[in-house]
Amino acid sequence: MLAHIPSRPTWRCAACGIPWPCSPAKLRLLAEYKDDKPALVIYLVTLREEATAQLAELDSGTSPADLDKRLTDWVPVRPAT
Repeated sequence: MLAHIPSRPTWRCAACGIPWPCSPAKLRLLAEYKDDKPALVIYLVTLREEATAQLAELDSGTSPADLDKRLTDWVPVRPAT
């Protein structure tokens, strides 16, 4: 059984083939970083930058806004109080 990790340079899930992060990957990441959401965001921003460069080389047509939505915008963060 393959892990739900990104397959570079296409940034599709190695297990299910859909754009990464897939639902199982998101659930795993949320569990791993349950006590440190800022660290999760930093990790995903780092991956987003890597994905941006690799997908640009492939001329995939994926826009930076699409990658924001796909890689970082799904993380639930609480506003500062």
